[in-house]
Amino acid sequence: MDLFSAEKTHLFLPNAEVLYIPDFFDKVQADHYFHLLRNTIDWQQDDIKIFGKTHPQPRLTALYGTNDKPYSYSNITMTPKIFTKELDQIKTKLEDYCSHQFTTVLLNLYRNGSDSNGWHSDNEKELGRNPVIASLSFGATRVFHFKHRTNKEEKYKLHLNHGSLLVMKGEMQHFWLHQIPKTKKDVSERINLTFRLL
Repeated sequence: MDLFSAEKTHLFLPNAEVLYIPDFFDKVQADHYFHLLRNTIDWQQDDIKIFGKTHPQPRLTALYGTNDKPYSYSNITMTPKIFTKELDQIKTKLEDYCSHQFTTVLLNLYRNGSDSNGWHSDNEKELGRNPVIASLSFGATRVFHFKHRTNKEEKYKLHLNHGSLLVMKGEMQHFWLHQIPKTKKDVSERINLTFRLL
């Protein structure tokens, strides 16, 4: 099911709640944050192990936080850097909107269509039982797929626009998987910020 046409989508799915706002930041604000984040964030590329083989992670990442708690996923442990002024501004706006506190943001830079993020869930123990994940997108539009772990009929896709906000709540990280697949389309850079509470 393609949800791209909805101006504002609030889904109550089996074991999940999803909220998508395509214009959380207007174009001027989104342009501003994209260029600022692209040029000021301390991006890194870690190695990941897949089927016993080590490969460069197919995107660049960075971790920032209001505390010094590390974050681990896919056998990668990241230590947060101190929030920048701009990240703190974004966090405050998100917290006001979501009525939820965030301490940490994981940033992803997708440089082209070959950069991706495979099927996964944000269910690391550091995030707690039913984490709220607020995901902002700046730059090129990319497709976001999500599917239920056991109910094969429950699968969806969203086009994550420049300036959009996706909020994942409830039991979603325990019962659903999501991904940003590779694409052969000629797409430019995209920056994704996923805010969470550690």
